Amino acid sequence: MAQYPFEVPFEEVESNLDLYVSAVFSCLESEFLVLPKGPGFIEYAVFETGYEALKRSTSGFADMTAAAFLQAVSAAPIALVVLRTMIGFTPAELAYVATQRTGVDVTQGFARMIDRRIRMEPLKPLPAGEATTARIAALVQTLSALLNEGAPRVQSDKIHRLDKADTKIGLDGLRAMAGLGVPYAMLLYERFLGRPFAGHRDSVSELVGDNMESAIEEVLTRAGISFRKTRRAERLVGFDQAPDFIIPDEFNPRVVIEAKITEDDGTARDKVTRVQHLGEISITGQPPGQPRYEVIACIGGRGFGVRREDMRKLLRATQGKVFTTKTLDRLVDCSGLKDFASTRP
Repeated sequence: MAQYPFEVPFEEVESNLDLYVSAVFSCLESEFLVLPKGPGFIEYAVFETGYEALKRSTSGFADMTAAAFLQAVSAAPIALVVLRTMIGFTPAELAYVATQRTGVDVTQGFARMIDRRIRMEPLKPLPAGEATTARIAALVQTLSALLNEGAPRVQSDKIHRLDKADTKIGLDGLRAMAGLGVPYAMLLYERFLGRPFAGHRDSVSELVGDNMESAIEEVLTRAGISFRKTRRAERLVGFDQAPDFIIPDEFNPRVVIEAKITEDDGTARDKVTRVQHLGEISITGQPPGQPRYEVIACIGGRGFGVRREDMRKLLRATQGKVFTTKTLDRLVDCSGLKDFASTRP
């Protein structure tokens, strides 16, 4: 097998780019089948508690009024998440529709905050302030109305978000699903439209990226290297976009590291562009061949293994310094980081 691009002079990489693209592709790993639960993960037993609270307060879904729903949410706040799941809205979408329908100013930030609070403490009573109570009532009133109405007719080239097995025809459809069970083919079709675990995957996307950052931090710490780990969206002098790690610090950057994981090739292209930009900044105003700092990319996920041209750009932008989870153990010895190591394994 070919050597990795960080093991040879960049002139060798540049003269044989496709060979080294294949070398990086060979060690890319993907863990898209396994997701971190993260704080606020709702176990099925907890979700079912909310469902059963709704069933009791509505007399087996016979009384689908806002008052009955509020009773369930008061007894078990997780019931609000169950109701939102029936509709299939995100917290922000529900807030928008609730504001439109009720005239109560339910901000998207409030809806996300309440949703997060419930997921963290599913059975803890919700805040009882006047504004909070009014907003929660508006959310519940909107959910009740939507579930009672069902899906309206739309043009043949469109589909309404309520056109689902349990909400298409309003109360009769929901009661049938609750009482008789769900036809498996319809369940599979709606799962196809909605993507399994999509909401949870979105909520833990940062945790997935944190796995790579934590691994890099461990390598740097073990080698006794001084580093500055930046926060998301942090602004630093000299950088219009802050890299994930700066060695030794932002006042004298000598090495910068971008840690990127993606399972989507379109997102991978955006992340490559970000690394390219850091490379451009490093040579701006500098004598030829004397960049201000070395750029390193630490990548993971199948998204980076799709477009060969994107990997060519990444290798050029980093002068071959592209590492994966599999090769992180070579990070210090095969880059400018070795000049900052104060301990050796």
